[in-house]
Amino acid sequence: MSERPSAGHPRTPWYRQLYVWVLAGMVLGALTGLVEPAFGRSLEFLGDAFVGLLTMVLGPIIFCMVVGGIASVASLRQVGTVALRSIVYFEIVTTAALVLGLLAVNLVRPGAGMGADAGALALDPDVEQHIETGRAVEWTDHLTQIVPDNVVGSFAEGAVLQILLFAVLFGIALAVIGEPARPVARGIEQLSRVLFTVVRFVTYAAPVGVFGAMAYTTGTFGAATIGSLLALVATFYVTSIVFVVVVLGSVLLLVGLHPLRTFRYFRSEILLALGASSSEVAVPGIVRKLENAGVSKGTAGITVSAGYSFNLDGTCLYLTLSSVFIAQALGIDLSIGDQIVMLLVMLLSSKGTAGVTGGGFVMLTTTVSSLPFLPVSGVMLVFGIDRFMSECRAVVNALGNAVAGLVVSRWQGETTAADVTAIMSGRRPGLLPELTGPGPPDATAGDGGTADDPAGGPVPGPRGDAVSRAGDRA
Repeated sequence: MSERPSAGHPRTPWYRQLYVWVLAGMVLGALTGLVEPAFGRSLEFLGDAFVGLLTMVLGPIIFCMVVGGIASVASLRQVGTVALRSIVYFEIVTTAALVLGLLAVNLVRPGAGMGADAGALALDPDVEQHIETGRAVEWTDHLTQIVPDNVVGSFAEGAVLQILLFAVLFGIALAVIGEPARPVARGIEQLSRVLFTVVRFVTYAAPVGVFGAMAYTTGTFGAATIGSLLALVATFYVTSIVFVVVVLGSVLLLVGLHPLRTFRYFRSEILLALGASSSEVAVPGIVRKLENAGVSKGTAGITVSAGYSFNLDGTCLYLTLSSVFIAQALGIDLSIGDQIVMLLVMLLSSKGTAGVTGGGFVMLTTTVSSLPFLPVSGVMLVFGIDRFMSECRAVVNALGNAVAGLVVSRWQGETTAADVTAIMSGRRPGLLPELTGPGPPDATAGDGGTADDPAGGPVPGPRGDAVSRAGDRA
């Protein structure tokens, strides 16, 4: 039987749905950059400002949701179980991403016959800075960078791993103290609500920010840049689609969830990540969508926060594809042993540079500079199109963490497939009042809302306090 909106709650008009406006901003931005490149380049500040507005509260949000999540769980053993299961899941899925990228680039061989000369590749000053950053990362830094020298500095710099460690310790301390610390826990919960409301306001500006980011991208690089290395770009995008459909889709099916319904539920976060070329902007929305679907606060907070550093599926695909592409373009024949070594290095480098300025490209330079059989100047071959691939990386990273939250929650026994499906499909209201109550389109929810599509926004209905529920998630 087809699902219909509840009586008295008609579908929200399409022109009020945020994802429609974000998509329109992407298209108009791309056209603006192609038609008027100089003007498009001048609009970079719009995209930067929007990303900055969202990331300015990312550190405090991660702190609040992790602390609140730990404080709300029944026992500290449960916290440890969530963390352990999240890490196990992350390692399995990111390894699958690395292997898939390796298989794809060896099958398609996009760099074969390019005949590039490593000696003729002059390093761009920006690339040299990225290379120095990558070379400066020692294996011990992968551990020491987690420990903050100054907590305030960690928040100022947006060092997610350090904020996460401090939040875990703070939450455990609240749990150990018990009842005397309850006022602090309640205060942090209220602060979390305020921060998410700030994000809700900021996200209304998403169409403008996405417009500026896309105009800058196409205005700076143009269609010709994509064409010069079309094979690599196409291989990366197709491989990413295969990963999402086959790997993430299979994972969702294993836990009893419908892949297409799940992806549709997070469609606004996908478009935000794509338009802004950053998975950071999707974190608050993903967390709230998970909470709305029944994932507990502790599970959502720990899984998504840790996944931001340890579950970068799109970046893993990018690393193997780009590294082997560089070898193919330079005529370097990599043996199976060389590629296994590369895979092992990437298992570490894909997580060790989280929080370092430069993101995925820094990870690539870190990997290449660590491998004796690849010249570091080869990264110049992909530097020009890195921006185009970063958009796809952001989408896969964001979607991978959304799926991780659902999977770990199901693994914990917090949710049932039937309950999550009912909320995602709109047959049952979600758990968060701000995502399901009446009113204007909720930017954090994603797109404006329909009674039969909570992924689209508000669905009227009574709601209990999600934070206080034992089965709550974040």
